Amino acid sequence: MFKLSRFLKPYIKETVIGSGAKLFEAILELLLPIFMGKIIDIGIVNKDISYVIKMSGLMFLIISIGLASASLCQYYASYTCQNVGNDIRKNLLKKISLFSYSDIDSFGNATLINRMTNDVNQVVLAIAMLIRLVSRAPFLCVGALIMSIYIDPKMSLIFVILIPVFILVIAIIMRRTVPLYKGAQGKMDNLGHVLRENLSGVRVIRAFARHENEKIRMEDATEDVSKAYIRVTNLSALMNPITSLIMNMGIIVLLYFGGINVNIGTLTQGDIVILINYITQVLLALIVVANLLVIFTKASASASRINEVLECVPSINDERSENIAEENLLDSTEIISFDNVSFKYNSEEVLSDLSFTIEKGQVFGIVGTTGSGKSTVANLIPRFYEATDGSILFNGKNVKNLSQSFLHEQIGIVPQKSILFTGTISDNIKWGKEDASEEEIIEALKGAQAFDFVSKMKDGINSVIYEGGKNFSGGQKQRLAIARALIKKPSVIILDDSLSALDYETDKNLRKSLRENLEDTTTIIISQRISSIISADRILVLDDGKCVGIGKHEELLNNCDTYREIYESQVK
Repeated sequence: MFKLSRFLKPYIKETVIGSGAKLFEAILELLLPIFMGKIIDIGIVNKDISYVIKMSGLMFLIISIGLASASLCQYYASYTCQNVGNDIRKNLLKKISLFSYSDIDSFGNATLINRMTNDVNQVVLAIAMLIRLVSRAPFLCVGALIMSIYIDPKMSLIFVILIPVFILVIAIIMRRTVPLYKGAQGKMDNLGHVLRENLSGVRVIRAFARHENEKIRMEDATEDVSKAYIRVTNLSALMNPITSLIMNMGIIVLLYFGGINVNIGTLTQGDIVILINYITQVLLALIVVANLLVIFTKASASASRINEVLECVPSINDERSENIAEENLLDSTEIISFDNVSFKYNSEEVLSDLSFTIEKGQVFGIVGTTGSGKSTVANLIPRFYEATDGSILFNGKNVKNLSQSFLHEQIGIVPQKSILFTGTISDNIKWGKEDASEEEIIEALKGAQAFDFVSKMKDGINSVIYEGGKNFSGGQKQRLAIARALIKKPSVIILDDSLSALDYETDKNLRKSLRENLEDTTTIIISQRISSIISADRILVLDDGKCVGIGKHEELLNNCDTYREIYESQVK
């Protein structure tokens, strides 16, 4: 929690005002039992109705001032905690945006979402309680103890005995619950992971009639979360009854000895009422403290999970990188060069000693069996992953010495899974170029062979895209994703198996369009379909992460067994 205190510093003024207002309200609350005692000892005993009315009016005034003070605290507490929550989320999103694919894989999407939502909410709640109650509850405990000493030092010994007993009970329960809350958060991550898979894969689940299996899997994950939280909440729930038991025993002792002192005349009836009020205030304050400790325990577990993300050093950084202008790149005919590149994913070798070059303006095809490392090659060029060994050159410079932002400006990539975002077609295309005009958008759609179906839609380029592009077919989504990459006019465009959902005629027209409209752009087509790369200037054949052939289609048919097997399996 202390590591996140830097997010609270910009709002320190609001925090102090809010806490001060709540503290002032607590001071006023400590005065009320005194007035109550005077009403009993003076007004009621002497049957002085005017005194009772006067003191009641004074109590009402104090209560009204306290209410206004509490309302001021509530406002500043809400303002502060929500702004702190927003700042934490922004910083989390900023840090996650710097993560490489490896970093994201190591955390997992489900836990990152959970940390940005549930964990941040726990911290926000803790900050709100910090302002509203942390200053008030301890002050009430200490203030009530001081006031009880003022009323009768001997009777105040009851408070002195009860408070340490209660603190001991809290310490024992907290020691057991803190690790349990951390474990429960981990179970929640797993539940989020299972839920995410069920929602995103609902069509597959239905197609394979796996409802019962996924239902059991979901029930198991839910049961794990339920058991974890039931165990920890059962322990935490002991707080209130134990507190009530301790305080009520104190009240019984207070009434017993107080009655004796009233009979002998050392205390008045009003004094007993005052002491009971104070012991009740201590009871309520300690219950609040107990609940605060539960909240702060949860927040502490959440804060440590948030700090894990914020303190994570991205595996790929730009410390050695250069921000250079495109015209300052080396004048090389080879735009991309792999020199003995190897890559391991979780200690498993995916690519091994891979070497090849791609010349400017060339159409370069990459083909291979499933799992041969084709997509890995596509992800290494823009530094989504970092090569384990060897070097990758972009226009003669090692990509490790170029900033990721620069590479991403120069390279347009269309991934295997075409992701569209909620909004309009125009909004999605502008991801490639924010200030793109309507003419540029239409030109990009035409280049991606997408304008035909977009123009037939009621609102054209302003047609709405539903979540994930569910209102478009697979082929339409791929073409829109290609248009998004084309509009930025990159030096290199990588189509990572992003023609797979297109029919052969559209595939052919799209490749023809790319050749005609992107003469100066290097095009890398990754595909398992020979027809998509048959006309490429050069074709790289991968098998088990190794280069087994490189050349034109006719050369590979004669010289590469792997390529020939793939080709023959598709033409028969």
